[in-house]
Amino acid sequence: MSEVMIEFDGVWKKFRRGERHDSLRDLVPSIAKRLFRRGTPRDLEKEEFWALKDVSFEVKRGEALGIIGPNGAGKSTTLKLLNRILRPTKGSCWLRGRVGALIEVAAGFHPDLTGRENVFLQGAIMGMKRAEIATKLDEIIEFSGVAEFVDTQVKRYSSGMNARLGFAIAAHLDPDVLIIDEVLSVGDMTFQQKCVNRMLDFKGSGVAIVFVSHNLNAISKLCDRAVLLNHEVIAAGDTQDVLNSYVRLFSSSDVRSTDTVSVERVSLQCESGTSTKTVSPGDRLCLSVTYRAHEPLDDFHLGFLVHRSSDGLLVYDESFSQKRLGLGPLKAADRVTVDYPFSANLTRGQYDIELHVYHIPSQTFPIRIRPAAIFQVSENHIYDGIAFLEVRPRVASASMTRDSETRGPVIAS
Repeated sequence: MSEVMIEFDGVWKKFRRGERHDSLRDLVPSIAKRLFRRGTPRDLEKEEFWALKDVSFEVKRGEALGIIGPNGAGKSTTLKLLNRILRPTKGSCWLRGRVGALIEVAAGFHPDLTGRENVFLQGAIMGMKRAEIATKLDEIIEFSGVAEFVDTQVKRYSSGMNARLGFAIAAHLDPDVLIIDEVLSVGDMTFQQKCVNRMLDFKGSGVAIVFVSHNLNAISKLCDRAVLLNHEVIAAGDTQDVLNSYVRLFSSSDVRSTDTVSVERVSLQCESGTSTKTVSPGDRLCLSVTYRAHEPLDDFHLGFLVHRSSDGLLVYDESFSQKRLGLGPLKAADRVTVDYPFSANLTRGQYDIELHVYHIPSQTFPIRIRPAAIFQVSENHIYDGIAFLEVRPRVASASMTRDSETRGPVIAS
């Protein structure tokens, strides 16, 4: 059985809105009130609110747990509790071993110290000896990509440079536990991929990871399990199931039935008959939708849209007119099943499908459903961008000569 490295057990955390004491006259009564008030830790006074309510999870050696949720859900509070910046109001949290943390851009950096000096500072905070840090220094600087500015004060750094150096430090000082918050939101695509690869290496070597991000693609690729947080645990378990819950709970709309029309059934299948939970770029899929009219309906369009779930990017949008579908006017109680076959010519990530019915005379959407279905695209080869164009390069012609020394083929200039 794997060793538990992180435990968050029934944690509650509350804060006070606008708490400020400008004088001793205000401060003393406030302290006295807290010392002598009656009630349990779960009681709230005026202006207090719960950032976290009875949150529990654990992470074992070699596991990665993703924490997702809307803004203000308590994700950063959770990480600050884990990193002992905050203390829980109720419950307990503990970590075993050396902890590497990046919970804010430049977290823990001293602005007047250089990048090099901050590497030693962070290492000392983690309990490492100077000689141990020195052996890692060149590797940290190379990974961060800030070698040219490593002897410049970090207050001169951009936010991206700060984050790159911060991650490089956390990733090279041999932590047993790694706590990461939105590190992939900064830096270029190459650096982001380096971060993901490094975290995968950590998993393989037995490091326990807690990763908070709005980047659902990164969560899906890195994490074994996930927690959906909105002050309390909304869903927990298999990463893909939790991501699906997130999209369904915080999607833009879900109106499946009105007095005019309703959607009775939605089914997404691979044309090959295999599961659609995870597909490969270019796979053929078919979304089958059954609509039912509740009153006469004419002059309408059916909409089919695809969004990337991680950022809501609209990757496809098409409306199909009644005439194009070969449909006449619908009478009350008529049912129509429409199949939407399509190719998943998309790069890695999670996508969700939106459906709508648009009534042209009234210029209204009687039905608008997002997500109607969700699917995950997985790749063996890494493609950047959003579209899978199936580029298959081939050499059309070449004038080849042989190098007399190496006897290897070279292209003549």
